[in-house]
Amino acid sequence: MAHFPQFLSSLTNFARPRHLALLTVLATAALPQAADARAGGYDGIWNVTFATTRGNCSSGYSVPFTVTGSRVSSAGGGRVSGRVNRSGAVAVQVSVGASHASGGGRLAGVNGVGSWKGIISGDQCSGTWQAIRT
Repeated sequence: MAHFPQFLSSLTNFARPRHLALLTVLATAALPQAADARAGGYDGIWNVTFATTRGNCSSGYSVPFTVTGSRVSSAGGGRVSGRVNRSGAVAVQVSVGASHASGGGRLAGVNGVGSWKGIISGDQCSGTWQAIRT
């Protein structure tokens, strides 16, 4: 309890207008980042790696996807279309030649996870996917 008066003195010094102004500026600067994350700040290139859990399809196949706003598209090879909402829920359709698949999952920060199913080279397959924003 002997340190309590020192704590009150420090708190009084911190509450000075100059310190409050600095605290306000710092808090305001942090708000746009938090708002961007809530608004779906998922923009960028995501490297998505697919794993097959059912069927006779290759595992470990990676595809780059681009997220711009709420739109998901191809960052190279194949046709990709999809959407990501503000909370990170994502739904995507992918086609390359006669192969096609659809998937869903969630993006959060720089990672994502989900599942997929489709027909790849004539085989019906399904599995999981993981994504990392590069």
